Amino acid sequence: MNIFKGWMKNIKDGLKSVFRGKTELGEEEIEEIEEILFQSDLGTQMVISIMDKVRDGVKKGEIKTYEDLEKLVKEDFLRILGEKKTLELKDGLNVILVIGVNGTGKTTFIAKLSKRLKKQGKKVLIAAADTFRAAGVKQMVVWAERLNIPVVAQQEGADPSSVVFDAISSAKARGIDVLIVDTAGRLHTKKNLMEELKKIKRVIMKNAPSAHLEVLLTLDATTGQNALIQAKNFHENLGVTGLVINKLDSTSRGGHIITIKNELNIPIIFIGTGETEDDLEEFNPEKFVEELFKS
Repeated sequence: MNIFKGWMKNIKDGLKSVFRGKTELGEEEIEEIEEILFQSDLGTQMVISIMDKVRDGVKKGEIKTYEDLEKLVKEDFLRILGEKKTLELKDGLNVILVIGVNGTGKTTFIAKLSKRLKKQGKKVLIAAADTFRAAGVKQMVVWAERLNIPVVAQQEGADPSSVVFDAISSAKARGIDVLIVDTAGRLHTKKNLMEELKKIKRVIMKNAPSAHLEVLLTLDATTGQNALIQAKNFHENLGVTGLVINKLDSTSRGGHIITIKNELNIPIIFIGTGETEDDLEEFNPEKFVEELFKS
């Protein structure tokens, strides 16, 4: 999981530089640490929390070296990220509603997840409910055919809720284990489109009341603090149960991901590491934090 190297190298080098030539940390050095943390997209609330501990540690003589500071930050990251969370599937029908802003990789993620679940022996069905975007249905159908996974689709411009209704009926008739619902990408600020998503969720709950429902939000790792704004809005409207972080590369600063978990307590379930259908990994907090601090 060689991710966020660029981001963490910058923050690690920055924090290390604070200690160069210093035998003790004064207020000037503490303020420099604070500035570096703010620049890393960690968010105000989280930086204040870490800095309270830094100041306390310096006062007590517990933070004298970079290694002392790294240990404190690691422990705080792990506390916030919590234990590893996996996608929860139960006996009977499971429905996974995939939502997110345009360009965050929903369709590609669905292809990756479908292939993963199929390898695990699950019977998967895809609902191509992205009828809003031109060629949205076609793109999903192409992926499904490539993976040999059945798909329920209607023509472009059809009511997405109607597609989901048909897909639920088909899933019940076929004895499907997992129904994955693709949705149109939409700005989190567009109220009418958000209402459409809420309608899709109501259709699922009404027509598959005994099904286990997961609401997964895809986020773009390169968008910084805007991802937190998106996550807040989607979570308030739809009750997000897990995050999928896509487009991870060396240019992503990544601090906002920890901030989202800190502020909203939504677990990170998957990370997308590339464009092929195999580039999907479960998120492992301990491994993630350890790799962040590797040289």
